Amino acid sequence: MAAKFFAYFVVVVALSSVAKSDPDLLQDICVADASAGVKVNGFACKNDAAVTEADFFFSGLAKPAVINNTVGSVVTGANVVQIPGLNTLGVSLSRIDYLPGGLNPPHTHPRATEIIFVLEGELDVGFITTSNKLYSKSIKKGDVFVFPKGLVHFQKNNGHEPASVIAGFNSQFPGTQSIAATLFASTPAVPDNVLSKAFQIGTKEVNKIKSRLAPKKS
Repeated sequence: MAAKFFAYFVVVVALSSVAKSDPDLLQDICVADASAGVKVNGFACKNDAAVTEADFFFSGLAKPAVINNTVGSVVTGANVVQIPGLNTLGVSLSRIDYLPGGLNPPHTHPRATEIIFVLEGELDVGFITTSNKLYSKSIKKGDVFVFPKGLVHFQKNNGHEPASVIAGFNSQFPGTQSIAATLFASTPAVPDNVLSKAFQIGTKEVNKIKSRLAPKKS
């Protein structure tokens, strides 16, 4: 329990020293009203009379997530969708859980820098700059690592035990683009000849990758 509180403290302190990504707020609170139907850069504000303590609370990061997918990791968000009170505040968290061998595949957050604190286990992490240089490191329980805004990055649990991290973002809704899913599972689909030429592979290989990444039908 003490380790979890320390993790949250480290993330909040670190975020306070990072330049804000979201616009500054113009009032004390602007709790998101997802039902308003108004399209703005963020969410419209709920009427103050309807705001409660529950708008600023979320307990979903307390326990490891159930992992049942092929990559062996699950991200549990604590952003403005789960905590409406984060609207206009420019911060959010996530918890990421990994099975042994689990991967959080290469992805980007177009609207935020990410900082992670390792709760349990060991991870190999890294990011790639726009000049195609990889910065990578093995990190363990208690360590902190930063992924700059918009750069492709990943985390891989190469240990024999499950791992978990708390991730902090300087955005209420950082957004996530998984590189493989973005290119091979978009709607409408990226043309096969574009992917074939970009990756220097045949159309059969393109379709094979697409079939593996296609959303599972319920």
